[in-house]
This record gives sequence, C-alpha cells and structure tokens, in this order.
Amino acid sequence: MKYAELANAGVHQQPVYEPGKPIEYVAQEFGLDPARIAKLASNENPFGASPKAMAAGQASLKSAHLYPDGSCRKLRAAIAQTRGVGEDAIIVGNGSNEIIELLGHAFLRPGLEVVMGAQAFIVYKLVAKLFGATPVEVPMVDFGHDLKAMRAAVTAHTRLLFVASPNNPTGVANSEADLIELAESLPEHVILCLDEAYAEYLESAPDLRAQIFAGRKVFCMRTFSKIYGLGGLRVGYGYGDPELVKILQRVRQPFNVSSVAQAAATAALTDFEFIDHCRAANEAGRAQLVAGLEALGFATVGGQANFVLCEVGEVGGGGAFFQALQARGMIVRPLAPYGMAAFVRITIGTEAENMRLLEAASEVAQTVGGMA
Repeated sequence: MKYAELANAGVHQQPVYEPGKPIEYVAQEFGLDPARIAKLASNENPFGASPKAMAAGQASLKSAHLYPDGSCRKLRAAIAQTRGVGEDAIIVGNGSNEIIELLGHAFLRPGLEVVMGAQAFIVYKLVAKLFGATPVEVPMVDFGHDLKAMRAAVTAHTRLLFVASPNNPTGVANSEADLIELAESLPEHVILCLDEAYAEYLESAPDLRAQIFAGRKVFCMRTFSKIYGLGGLRVGYGYGDPELVKILQRVRQPFNVSSVAQAAATAALTDFEFIDHCRAANEAGRAQLVAGLEALGFATVGGQANFVLCEVGEVGGGGAFFQALQARGMIVRPLAPYGMAAFVRITIGTEAENMRLLEAASEVAQTVGGMA
C-alpha cells in the first residue's frame, strides 16, 4: 500500500502553510549577494533581537545539556508581572502557533465550527481543518474584522472564534470597546480567542483582562517573534481563565519550549528601551512606505502592525510583483492564499531597506504592465 492510502483521510485535504522565502534561497535562485537581499515578507523585526534577550540566551547555553524547565516557571512569572495576571493563567508555547494548535487539540472535532475573518491569519483555518472542524470565514469590511457579522455567524456548533487585532495580513485593528461588546455577547459554549501578536506595536492595545477576570470565555495570545525579535527561537504564550489553561496544559507536549528561548524571552520583557525604539522606528517606516508607495500609484493600507498592505493590480497581480521584486533582492509576501491575489504584504524594514523597496517597486511599476 502507498503512504497516501495509509494516511488519515483528512490529511489529503489539509492545506500547507507557505512561509516567506529565506534569503539564502532567493540569493541562489537569482544569483544575488545575500548581503544585498532584504526580507520584508514575514513581519520579522528588522532591528534584530532584543540585546537583553540575546545576552540571556547566550548565557543559557552553558546549561544546554540539561532539559529546559517544562513548566516555564521563570518566564511565566515574568509574563504574569508584565500582563497583570496570575501565573496559573498563563501557558507558554513553541510560538503562539502552538498555542492555536493546543486550542484545537482541546476543543475541536468533526461537527464543530470555528469562526474567523475571511482574510485572517491562515493558521486558524489550518488548525480547524486539522481537527476535522469546519472553518466559517466571515467577510471583512475595509480590511478589518466585522465583529457583528462574526457574532451573527455563531451557531450551536461554534466552539472557537478568532480575532487578530491588529489583523494579519491586513494590519487593521478593532477597538477595545467593540471587542468587549463581542466578548459580552457570546454564548457560553464559545471561546473568544484574541490574537495579540502585534499588540506591542500599538501605543494602547485593547485590554480584555477584565473580561477574563469576570468569567467570560476569553483567551488571549501573544508572541516574542515580532517586536522582541525572537522569531527564530519560537516562543509565545496565551493567558486566560486558569481552568482553561489547565486543559491546554494537558494537551501540551513536555519540554515544548527550549531553555534558550525561555531565558531570552524572560529578558526581552524588560528591554523597554529596545521595544520603544522599535515601535517608534516602525511608525516612521510605516509613513515612509505608505507615502512612497502611494506616490508610485499603489493603493495601500498602512494598518497598525509592522507591515503595509499594498494593492499592486489585477493584471500580473501580487505573484508577478513578488517575483519581480525578488529578482531585485527584495522579498515580500504575495497574498493569493488569502484570496487577495492583487495584493502583497510588505514588512516595514529599516529606513534604508524601505528606500530600496521603493526604488525596486518603482522599477517594477515601470516594467510590468498593469501594476500601478
């Protein structure tokens, strides 16, 4: 028998996540100098990792022969102090993606539904399908979540409702008041999963802790991959009712977060100077990219995260624009998998990287028909 015949039936319909292309791959494909390539595809921090995190991670290597703390006690204590919740309300994962998968392990099965935005982070859909649940994709309005329509999509079969604010890949955030209204309107059998991956880029992020403390079924997730610059270490966390966290701990693999990641993340939480610098530079870069792209004739959504959504045209579309930029050493993200074939997502880089991107985009707009 072939492996395909042995595999679970659902595996054959499971979509595959397509990550941004690595710099080394693009350099080899186009014969470019890796040092001259800028990866503006995966919403990574262009300023690197938190210096405090790097120092702590390097120091932790002295104990690399030992298993990590399987309970992430020190990191959970640091998160608890930062977020103002109890340590028993926190679970740490191998990136926030693992936290999303743990929600699937605990709460999803065939016959149940997961409500999400039609252009929301694609992993919500992947996890729903992985566990045989039905993803219910609600059309978005002005590139943001339509919370009232999402509430209307809830049925007796709904178990999870995902909202990312700011949303990836559109960058639009929902207001705290609207999120609270949604949380208070949901029935008891639905868990509101608020993805706060880009919350640190907001001057004042929506805060639903009061809803958690009041007993609402709200679960929030954050990551160290974005503003803290630790994407390569894969560490994120979720926080909510301790009873919910206990259930997630039951389906979590032991030693799921390395000792290096734990040490680095713990230190990153207190690197306030680095965080403030990255947030301010990100805002300046957003203005630079939006103004530059619009001067070239492209429509943009600046959003509130660390990337800009750019419409590049139906003719050729995001795929052709992506390929043309790659040949010039600039990696961006085409959005056809999100049903947005005319768009690309551009991570906000350093001032110099943004300028190079705009120069390359200008060349592409002049050579590839229908893009501007």
